[in-house]
Formats: sequence, structure tokens, C-alpha cells
Amino acid sequence: MPKHPHILNAASTLLGIALLIITGLHVSRYSANSIADEIAWGAALSLMLSCLFSYLAIRAEPLQSRYEGLADSVFLVGLFLLFGSVVVLAIFNG
Repeated sequence: MPKHPHILNAASTLLGIALLIITGLHVSRYSANSIADEIAWGAALSLMLSCLFSYLAIRAEPLQSRYEGLADSVFLVGLFLLFGSVVVLAIFNG
């Protein structure tokens, strides 16, 4: 069973969460005092790339493509960056 549809679903949801963190930090004016928003931007970029690679894997569905592996790897990077952003926010602003 291919995993790229699941990666697309999870990556797009986490992309929304990353953008919500970035927006919340800018609205509350914590972005100037913390690097959490920069880390969240890295997570958003990684998760956006994961969405793109997962979509390309779906488009190339009958054929085997390398996009699924790329989507999976970039998704994990984005997931860890998002976690790091929340940890930095919780430790240094909590």
C-alpha cells in the first residue's frame, strides 16, 4: 500500500499548524524575542516540500518514482523542526 496519500494528508495538516505557530508568534510579538518562528519557518518549508513530493508521487502513481521517498524524508525533517519550534517556545517563553 503506498504511503504518499497519507504523507500528503499529514504534511498538509502540520503545515497549517506551523503557519498557525508563525502567525501566533507574530501577533503576540514573541517573534522578536525567540528563534521559534525561524524554526517554524523551516518546518513550514520542509512540510510544503513534502506536500509537493507527495503530490508528484500521486501523479506518477502507476510508475515507481523516487518522490515518495523524498516526501517521507522531508516530512520527517519538518516534523522534527516543528517539534523543535514548540520546545524552544515552551522552554524560553514559558
